[in-house]
Amino acid sequence: MRSSSIRRAAVLTVGAFVVAGIAGPANAAAKPKPVKPAVATSAAAVGGMAALIKAAKKEGELNVIALPRDWANYGEIITTFSKKYGIKVNEQSPDVSSSDEINAVVTLKGQSRQPDVVDVRLTYAVQGAEAGLFAPYKVMTWNDLPATAKDPSGQWTLDYGGFIAIGYNAKLVKTPPTSIKSLLNAEYKNQVALNGDPVKAGAAFAGVYAAALANGGSVTNIQPGIDFFSQLKKAGNFIPVEATPATVQSGQTPITLDWDYLQAKYKDEAAGKVDWKVVVPSDAVYGGFYTQAITKGGPHPAAARLWEEFLYSDQGQNLWLKGGARPIRLEVMKAKGTANKTYLANLPEVPSTAKPTFATLVQQLNAAVTLAQNWSKI
Repeated sequence: MRSSSIRRAAVLTVGAFVVAGIAGPANAAAKPKPVKPAVATSAAAVGGMAALIKAAKKEGELNVIALPRDWANYGEIITTFSKKYGIKVNEQSPDVSSSDEINAVVTLKGQSRQPDVVDVRLTYAVQGAEAGLFAPYKVMTWNDLPATAKDPSGQWTLDYGGFIAIGYNAKLVKTPPTSIKSLLNAEYKNQVALNGDPVKAGAAFAGVYAAALANGGSVTNIQPGIDFFSQLKKAGNFIPVEATPATVQSGQTPITLDWDYLQAKYKDEAAGKVDWKVVVPSDAVYGGFYTQAITKGGPHPAAARLWEEFLYSDQGQNLWLKGGARPIRLEVMKAKGTANKTYLANLPEVPSTAKPTFATLVQQLNAAVTLAQNWSKI
């Protein structure tokens, strides 16, 4: 469906150039009248970046949700954006899930507290777009983004990602776990945790997906991952505690299955308190990305669009990289020499013999259905 949309867009573009050529130089040179930020699909449509910045500063605020400051360096990202443009960033419910973000967009519609932007799991981004919740917008670096990393109309765009990794407290865990299957060992009783409910939270969803890959499953079959956690629970190894920096430092979650960039953050925050080790499992290298979208009819449309421009600029992408995440423009930035080399060197190492696995949108949607139906049965 996406490829046919792209083909249609290409035909329309070619047609537009033909019509412009027939109409003559006068019409071709005419500049379109700037539109209001709320309906702008690009910075150019507002009148350029200077006009967008002016409009965003006039609004003076931006509402974000589900952005913990210790997640992918969002604390520094928010602070840098706010200082750069003089815009107050209202940080709402930082620890809620992708599902909660979408619910907030719906239930707070028309209110000053409605989130202007969301950062959600891809499946929720697609569902939100289908429900008409998001505004189409293409950032200035749009052409740097792979076709598979964006909605053709600009309603959502992949932003940053990483690989599922095992983190563990070296003092409490005597034998380092190097694979997902090894988490079933009896010595890990009451020690293994996920980062949230996999039905709602993207990190936990990815953890179950990785477990499927390690146990004979695939991107089209997540059930072995669900079965694995059922085994973990029966063995007494899986604990129903959401992993956070606080639970890591307190020793409540000695072993976690989480994104590598979050594991790296746990390690940084626990320095001097906990010897936190991170390893990408040898039996499953599962990668994934989160997704940005702008709320349609949100209270601060110009600030929302400026936020997206900032995130997809070299500066914003490098700030994600600094947090241990892999920004979506990373390969382009490496080729251009604009990716910070120090931050690149600090990325968690991926097993050289492993082939990273990524699930397509359709595969993730199907996996989400299976998970929703069967997770409560473990």
